[in-house]
Amino acid sequence: MSNSPLHRRQFLLQSGLGSLALGTLLAEETQRAAKPHFAPSADSIIYLFMAGGPSQVDTFDPKPELTKLAGKDVPESLARAVPRIKRAGLKNLFASHWKFARYGQSGVDISELLPRTAGHADELCVIRSLQHRNPVHGPSECLALTGTAAGDRPSIGAWSLYGLGSANDNLPAFLTMNLHSDGMQFPQAAGWSAGFLPAHHQATVVDPSRGIRFTKLPEGTDTQRRERELNLIRQLNERHLKSVGPQHELDARLRSYELAFRMQTAAPELFDLSKETEATRKLYGIDQPATQSVAQGCLLARRMVERGVRFMQVRVGGWDAHGNIKKNHTRQCVRTDQPIAALLQDLKKRGLLKRTLVVWGGEFGRTPTMEGRANGRDHSPAGYTSWLAGGGVKGGQIIGATDPIGYVATERPVSIPDFHATLLYSLGLDAHRLSYNHHGREEKPIVFGGNTVKEVFA
Repeated sequence: MSNSPLHRRQFLLQSGLGSLALGTLLAEETQRAAKPHFAPSADSIIYLFMAGGPSQVDTFDPKPELTKLAGKDVPESLARAVPRIKRAGLKNLFASHWKFARYGQSGVDISELLPRTAGHADELCVIRSLQHRNPVHGPSECLALTGTAAGDRPSIGAWSLYGLGSANDNLPAFLTMNLHSDGMQFPQAAGWSAGFLPAHHQATVVDPSRGIRFTKLPEGTDTQRRERELNLIRQLNERHLKSVGPQHELDARLRSYELAFRMQTAAPELFDLSKETEATRKLYGIDQPATQSVAQGCLLARRMVERGVRFMQVRVGGWDAHGNIKKNHTRQCVRTDQPIAALLQDLKKRGLLKRTLVVWGGEFGRTPTMEGRANGRDHSPAGYTSWLAGGGVKGGQIIGATDPIGYVATERPVSIPDFHATLLYSLGLDAHRLSYNHHGREEKPIVFGGNTVKEVFA
């Protein structure tokens, strides 16, 4: 008999061993996959993706020089020193509306927009020098989450799952929540796609207010009947596979059926946030309209990593501030500051932060110039900010820098491949050694080089 996973499943089912044996088989397959290259500093990643592009000069990268030069053009001396800097000749340098202060024992500068996040300054590693060259939302989001702008490669979450497998047989190892609020339609799905990896490595999309779709048993159906139905579907699909050969998509569908069946008992409890204490709900801001959606997403992310989910992606749209950045960023920071700070506090209190890497950032930053006369800022990928916390990260430090007005990364530039290599490193994965044979070519998570930013870690 063949030892392939599909035929082994069929044997177990036809032998009458049922779902118990099937669950054991899947657990064995997971264990075979879970082989990190070295000791990880994190077991899970929560990626808080701020879609639209939060402004670095208004959040984590203070620029006193920008305040002095407000209403003027980029000085000649700076233009000569920073070749990539833009000079529009419009005298539109635009100071931040908000003051910065140093927080914590480390003295990390953070905007008054984010007072609750600032309370965790000593846990943050702020990277001020992320950079790439694509200024368009869709391609940049693909780039930020997959490594290329094309959107046809595995996302960083899919690579994590491929490298390590799942730690919980009853839940997906890679989940995404798309808290999209800006009305823009971009290829967000590329950010949680499996690309050319087997399809079962893609993310399961979650609505934090409703949970995972279709995990509730249909009315009038008990677990025994449901199991018989799924076994029949599985047998028919496997009969088809015998005639046509291996198919990743169909294998993924079989796995999804199996997982959905197990989630029908596990998921309802997971998504019932009413089980949380009143103090926890208040901490996250779940019952406040302004913070509710992000609070649900962040609290659910904590509950997920608590149960062994490998990669959680919480996508928060709405940061595209071409006009009236004061109104836009005030709204977005009110929406996110409390839930994100609560997540850090809650993870720490439960002893989970040490083994959970929390990542914050968007697809790019914003210009230090005003766009037109609309009191907003344009897209700027040449030098922007992200931060990391937990998961072995050395907190209370700043890595890299931009020029005096915040246009271009000038010290310790960090590319997207560097950033991805760093995230994988926290999970014990070497981005140069992790590979998948795709049409005879050994594909790796980083396409154009890239190295771990080792100083991130303690």
